[in-house]
Amino acid sequence: MTTREKLTAAMSDLLWERGYAATSPRDILERAGVGQGSMYHHFSGKHELAVETLRETVPGVTERSLLLAGEGSPMERIRAYLTLPRPGTRGCRIGRMTQDPQVVQDAEMIAIVAGGFDLIIERWQGALSAAIEAGELPVGIDPADLAHTLVAVIQGGYVLARAHDDQASMDAAIRGALALLEAAGAPRPEI
Repeated sequence: MTTREKLTAAMSDLLWERGYAATSPRDILERAGVGQGSMYHHFSGKHELAVETLRETVPGVTERSLLLAGEGSPMERIRAYLTLPRPGTRGCRIGRMTQDPQVVQDAEMIAIVAGGFDLIIERWQGALSAAIEAGELPVGIDPADLAHTLVAVIQGGYVLARAHDDQASMDAAIRGALALLEAAGAPRPEI
């Protein structure tokens, strides 16, 4: 691993664990195991390192959201994605950044974070549209609205799990999302 890679890996972990505001340049250097001048040799400072790290980290996190890839029907792929292991008490690497006031106030960093969410929502929308086309969800469902709802449920699961320091809250949110999808796909009783 190059020094630059060590720095971005350390920053990625620290952003997830502590957030941007609570991470000092000294913390980054210690975590990376590099000398004091190393960060400033590769980056102008903490901000540039954070931006570079977010640019590298966000696409990696969103790769898990490739809801259209894989085997099985669209709903089978959606279920498989929802049931992937999620460390609820650690939070989402992207969502965690929205809880850091310095990230939210920084136009460059929040644009990267928002772009990550946009990509995740777009992938959800594609998967849900495929489920509608396959007859697994009713035609009347708006895939964009449901995509936003499912992302909000997952992010809310992370928030609750962190607040209670209990994975059970994340697991309950996922079970609830699955139940909503199952109910949406169930045949409607005739009135």
